[in-house]
Formats: sequence, structure tokens, C-alpha cells
Amino acid sequence: MSKKTIEDIDVKGKKVFVRADFNVPLDENQNITNDKRVRATLPTIQYLLDHGAAVILASHLGRPKGKVVPEMSTRPVAKCLSDLLKKPVAFAEDCVGPKAKEAADKLKPGEVLLLENLRFHAEEEKNDPAFAKQLADLADVVVDDAFGCAHRGHASNEGITKYKETVAGFLIGKELDFIGKALEAPERPFVAILGGAKVSDKINVIDNMIAKVNTIIIGGGMANTFLAAQGLNLGKSLVEADKYDLARQLFAKAHANNVRMVLPVDVVVADDFKADANHKVVKVDRIEKDWQALDAGPETEKLYAEALKGAKTIVWNGPMGVFEFDAFAHATEAVAKAVAEATEAGAISIVGGGDSIAALKKTGLSDKISHISTGGGATLEYLEGKVLPGLAAIADK
Repeated sequence: MSKKTIEDIDVKGKKVFVRADFNVPLDENQNITNDKRVRATLPTIQYLLDHGAAVILASHLGRPKGKVVPEMSTRPVAKCLSDLLKKPVAFAEDCVGPKAKEAADKLKPGEVLLLENLRFHAEEEKNDPAFAKQLADLADVVVDDAFGCAHRGHASNEGITKYKETVAGFLIGKELDFIGKALEAPERPFVAILGGAKVSDKINVIDNMIAKVNTIIIGGGMANTFLAAQGLNLGKSLVEADKYDLARQLFAKAHANNVRMVLPVDVVVADDFKADANHKVVKVDRIEKDWQALDAGPETEKLYAEALKGAKTIVWNGPMGVFEFDAFAHATEAVAKAVAEATEAGAISIVGGGDSIAALKKTGLSDKISHISTGGGATLEYLEGKVLPGLAAIADK
């Protein structure tokens, strides 16, 4: 997907509307508890300031559902940005209307303005044309840097493009470089690691990846459904009985496409779904009726690591077990280590999805990965091969 970026346009002396993703967690005192998303947009903001632009930032925060919810104000983000940029960041009490227009009109090159929560207006999520035009009228140029919202066609990332040409910021540019290249022209061998609880959440990803990869590693709860579909007794493990036929079809499709599908050969089973449950390692065909698989076992970890050796492109989405419980986080940690080693040996590695990123963070190996995607649902839909409205609307080169 060859899209225009901020480097393709002249922003000197112009007002630039930037759709950012500042959907950050706040505590009860409206303090930001994790500013990663704010920091991720800094290169784009700094570039625009360095090139003589006046920057108008817009984002949603939480799910106010079209109503003004004071606890979901973006005001705390203005203070955070001011600290990070080491300069004042003005705040507009609304994102459209007289308050927003007045604040935008006053803005000079080198200055930054943050608008109030876009989703305080129901028209944002409805992609209302009149609302989109009001946003467009605040600026001369539009930049989209909110990859996390790219799978939504909203007024601020899709509707606005009908009124002003929209280009990508550095964050979206990076996502397109990594995920786009991985899906369109990957270096091979290409290995996909897909985990998480349910096959139903990842059907389209598995189906789309079979046509692109050399190997698929299946882990987490959804591996149970693949195993049960082959006639194994999984005891009290999480399985989706209504997806057995589908699991068999996907397995057959992989085989027909010469794609190796790696499933667990042993598992860590527990007598309860608890952090301190009794647990032991058993072969996948030896799970007793009152036990449940909560992680892959050591033999499987070796299989996963071996499948990743020599890989040139790796995409990972979803944990390999119930990583939130330390006793069942081993396979996820082993995969993180194997991905980090493959990256060190020259592979391009991409990790996406909230659980995968949280699991990776827990291992302390985040800085050993080529690219950690900022979009949860957007990354998943991209891997499914869907057209993301927010990306499609960005101007082509």
C-alpha cells in the first residue's frame, strides 16, 4: 500500500490537523498511567513543528458514546504532551464549534493545540459529513497517525478525507512498512505464530495466513480445538465443539498448501483455572477428564523454537497459554525468547494484539522485536486481509 506521508507534502506555515491515538488509561485522579501511545506520536508532532507547522491534535479517549463524560476528557493528555514536548500545549474545550475554531484560528506555526475528545459527539463514530467538514475546516492539511483506529471508518479518519487530502504520519507509515511488507512481499521462510483462547477469534487470520506463510504455530486455547477436532480427549480444557469441522478444514487447507501447522504434543494441565492450581505436564493424548490444558509443555516449546529457527519473517498474535498466571506462562516466554533470537539472527519480527504485547512486556524482551504494532483490532483485521477504511482513505502516492 503506497501512501503519501508527511514527508511528501510541504507543511511550512500551515495548520495541520493530526488524528492521533491518545486513548490512554487514566486513574481515578485523571492521571495517565501509561503514556506509550502519546510517546508513539511524538516523532510526527516534532517533525511538523520542526518544519514550521501549527499542529492541531485530535483523538478519542474511552467510550463516552456521544456524550460529554468529564472523566474521559483529553485534557490530561495536553499536560502529558506539554511535559514530553517541553513546550506549552493549548487545550480547546471542544473539537468542533466556536471554541475549537477560535483556538485553531489563534494558533501560530510552532504551536500545538489539543482538541477535546472527538467521541463526545455521536457524529464522530457515525462518520457524519457535516461533523467531518467542521474538523477539516480547522486546518489546511490533514495527517492520520492513529493506526489503532484504522479499522473504523469515522469522521476524523475517513469522512475528513472527503474535504482535505490526508497523508500518513510516521506511526502509520511504520505499520505499513512492517505489516504491509510482511503480508505483501515477505522474506522467507515466513512463520506465523497464532495464539489466544478461541479459534473463532482468529478464523479469518488463520485462513488468510495459510496462503502467505510457510509455517503456522498454533498455541493457546485455540490449539485445544484443533487437537479435539482430531479426536483427542481434552478433559475440561476450553474447546469450541462447533468449530471442529472448521479446524479440520483449516488443517487440510494448510496441508494442501504445503504449509506446516505446528500443534502442541504435550501440555501443562491443571485441576482448576487458578494461578495456584495443581498442575503437571502430560502428552496431548493423556489428558484426564477433570483436568484442563492451560499451557503448552516443554516438548512443544522445543517444537515451536525449532520452527522459528532460520525464519526471515515472523508475525505473532496471541499468547501460547494463560500467561497471566506465572505457572502457565512458560510457553509464551519460550516463544518470546525464540522470536528474539530469530530477530537477532536477521529475521523481521512483528508482534500485534494486546495480550501478545502484554506477554512480551512481561518477558522483558520487547526491545528485541523489530516492530510492536500499536493497533489491536486494526492489526488483527489487517492480518485477516481486510481493507481498513482509515488506511484506504489516505492519499495514494
